[in-house]
Formats: sequence, C-alpha cells, structure tokens
Amino acid sequence: MIVWISFLVAVMIFLALDLGVFNKTPHIISSKEAGKWTAIWVTLSFLFSGVIYWLYNNNYIANPDQLTPTTASIKFITGYLIELSLSIDNIFVIAIIFSAFKIPPQYQHRVLFWGILGAIFFRGLMIFFGVMLINKFSWMTYIFGAFLIYTAMKMLFGNENEKFEPKKSFVYKSLKKIMPISNHMDEEHFFVKRRHITAATPLFVALVVIEVMDVVFAIDSVPAILAITNDPFLVFSSNIFAILGLRSMYFFLANMLAKFSYLEYSLIAILSFVGVKMLTHDILKKYNYEIPEWMSLAFIAVALIVGIVVSLRKNSKEFVS
Repeated sequence: MIVWISFLVAVMIFLALDLGVFNKTPHIISSKEAGKWTAIWVTLSFLFSGVIYWLYNNNYIANPDQLTPTTASIKFITGYLIELSLSIDNIFVIAIIFSAFKIPPQYQHRVLFWGILGAIFFRGLMIFFGVMLINKFSWMTYIFGAFLIYTAMKMLFGNENEKFEPKKSFVYKSLKKIMPISNHMDEEHFFVKRRHITAATPLFVALVVIEVMDVVFAIDSVPAILAITNDPFLVFSSNIFAILGLRSMYFFLANMLAKFSYLEYSLIAILSFVGVKMLTHDILKKYNYEIPEWMSLAFIAVALIVGIVVSLRKNSKEFVS
C-alpha cells in the first residue's frame, strides 16, 4: 500500500509542478519543447523499470504472480510500449477535437492537463475491474483476446474515409442538453458568465469529449496490457507513464501525424499479437510452453520500428518525386 500511495503522490506532485511552475503561463508549445519533454518522459519510463526491479527484488510490493524482478521489469516496459503505441490513434482524435472546437494552441495544454487527471481516475477503475474479472472468471481472457483481434480487423478493413466529427457526436449533443454552451472563448476559463447564465466554453466541451474518447480508447488498451500481465501495479504504472507522456507526444507529433501513415499497421500487428497471445495462453500452457517476455517485447518494438521506418521512407520518396 505504501508503494501505491508513494507512486500516486509522486504523480500528483509532478502534475502540480507542471501546471503551477513549468506551464503557469499559457503559451504555444513548440515542437522543440515538446520533443524535450517527450524524451524526458520516455527516459523516466525506462528508468522506472529499474525501480520496478528494485521493488520486486526486495518484496516491497505484492507479487501475486510470483514474478522475478527481471520479468517484472520486462513486463512493465512491454506494457508501456503497448500503451504508448496505442496512444497514436488517441493523438489523431485529440487533434480533430481541438480543430473542431477551434481551441487556440496556447490553451491546449491546459485541456490535456485536466484530461490526464480524469484519465488516471477512469483508467484506474477499468484496470481494477479488468484484473478482478480475469482473476475471477478465467474465460474473460478469451473475451478480451477476441475483442482485440476484432478491433485489429476493424482497423484493417474499416472505412478510411469515415472521420470522427466531434460536434456531431453523442457526447456533444448530450452535453448541450445538460448545460448552456458558449461559442466564445474566455481565455483559459472553462466556464463563462453571460447575463446571469453560466455557460461552458469550448475549452470545457473539448475536455469532456477528449475524456470520453479516452475511455473509449481504454477499452482497447486495458485488455491489451492485461495480455502481458495481471499484476495491478505493473498494469497501472505502465498506463500512467504512457498517459503522462501523451501531452508532450501530442504537441511533438500533432503536425507530423500524416508522415507516419504506416504506424496504423504496426498497431494492427500489436493488437493481433496480444489478442492471439490471450486466446492461446491456456493451450500453450497444456504443453508446458509460454511465450517468453523478451519475445513479446521484441515483437512490439520491431512492429513500431518497422512502421516508423516504412512511413519515413515512403515520405522521403514522395518528397524526392
């Protein structure tokens, strides 16, 4: 329990420093600044795998699966890479939402900051119930595995021309029925008072839509990481590190998303792999075989690298031609 509390306190302290010190004054985050913070978060995430090793080596945290320190560290990194890769689609949607509600660049960080707080809460709930379901009903593993493969096939054969339109979404229409919505910005405020009526500004509307969409994406990502491990702390911590790095990655990649068009196939490969892993786990176990953790990590890393390299090579050829 002490480890859990310490981890959550550390996350809250950083978020407080983030909004109160590093980004106290709203400003447009440059690609250079975003790249620096992306590098910092990726580095911290990999360094935290060393903390994981230390915690499990000294039995400072519950270890329900009796993982070795090395295995726990590898599972953390693997889960982190899965969550990070699946965040790419989330970045696309965030960019569309900001564009639809005409959110100025200098206020986008504020929206994502508060969105992260909500994401931490909802991810925590989904992970808690996901782990509980798998531990109580072993057949839930097959449900999650089949769902991941279904999602991968939907991405592969889905309609590419079908675009998400925030202002036509169920979330936006429902929000309009609940409270007045203003079309005008009031700097960084989420609410504005007009003629004794308090109305939500586009900032708040964008926040709510982003929050709901994150929950939708979590329906894919949480089962994906549960294919790697059922250990609650590993699942939660890898999720949180990916979420915390999502903001800087958004500002770093927002203007370059079109250049990584083949990354979607990497995501399809990763979802298919973890889905098949969940479906075949019990069958392989009967033959005393289990897919090594290093193999899962290697597959995910190679899938991401191939997607990035192929995308960049395609863009360089188009640039030359």
